[in-house]
Amino acid sequence: MPSRLMNVSSRETTSSISHFILMGFPSSPEIQFLYFGLFSGAYILTLLGNAAIICAVCWDWRLHTPMYIFLGNFSLLEICYVTTTIPNMLANFLSTSKSISFVSCFTQFYFFFCFGYDEGFFLCIMAFDRYLAICRPLHYPHIMSKQLYTGLVIFGWSCGFILFLTPVVLISQLPYCGPNIINHFVCDPVPLMMLSCSADIITQLTYSTFNAVFMIGTLLFILCSYALVILAVLRMPSEAGKCKAFSTCASHLAVVTLFYGSILVMYVSPGSGHPMKTQKFITLFYSVITPLCNPLIYSLRNKEMKAALRKMFRTEQGVHKI
Repeated sequence: MPSRLMNVSSRETTSSISHFILMGFPSSPEIQFLYFGLFSGAYILTLLGNAAIICAVCWDWRLHTPMYIFLGNFSLLEICYVTTTIPNMLANFLSTSKSISFVSCFTQFYFFFCFGYDEGFFLCIMAFDRYLAICRPLHYPHIMSKQLYTGLVIFGWSCGFILFLTPVVLISQLPYCGPNIINHFVCDPVPLMMLSCSADIITQLTYSTFNAVFMIGTLLFILCSYALVILAVLRMPSEAGKCKAFSTCASHLAVVTLFYGSILVMYVSPGSGHPMKTQKFITLFYSVITPLCNPLIYSLRNKEMKAALRKMFRTEQGVHKI
């Protein structure tokens, strides 16, 4: 009987909150309008930059190779990733209530982390592709067949949605009986768990384990892949070959550094007690700044991509003139 009453009580407290308040960046209305302009510009540039890469990959037949197909999918993933958070954040800058429904909050939470997980998997896939191309160049066309890279694309898109379902269900089932104010601009799991009426150690441990295994596992895979790549490049007799090999890997390594540098600090140990301002800044970095920088990194460091973008824009200009 006592356990039954506790279960009923838990369900009642869980349903007692119908919405949350996302505080975002508390400031005067004038500063809120300034934030709105800055983040609107960042969002538009992120969409345009990643869309340009997708169009270049689709447009130029010379980029119809596994490396650029993975890059095009990664750019599409970046668009989905930023769209889960920035539009709602922009709406909150102009809103006085800054509320988000319980369902919408956990939907944002789920998709934000699913796309984040998928980005990690795609970075692993891209590292594996570079390993095969540089360390196994003669066998690369046979190994990286259309069936394999198509399967890797499907794997990269689907794994995040499958793996992160367990943590989001567990956290959504925690009892929330008030307060309902989230001191963040996104429905982040750490402040959500802090708002729960009870400290569920199993849920916290499950969430931390998922993040730690995923982040450390994918990062180690990437680092091992590039350690083998660097050893293979150093053995190359030609200096030109070394430069070409390093240039194809430099942009990917830069994106890996930006992505994992901030996320490892934030999510491997959510109970480490980061100040809320620090949490917001780190989240802002990997959810807004990194997707904004990625198109610049890939387009400026890659000769084939720059050539494809120039060709595409020249063609567009010619069409408009006609």
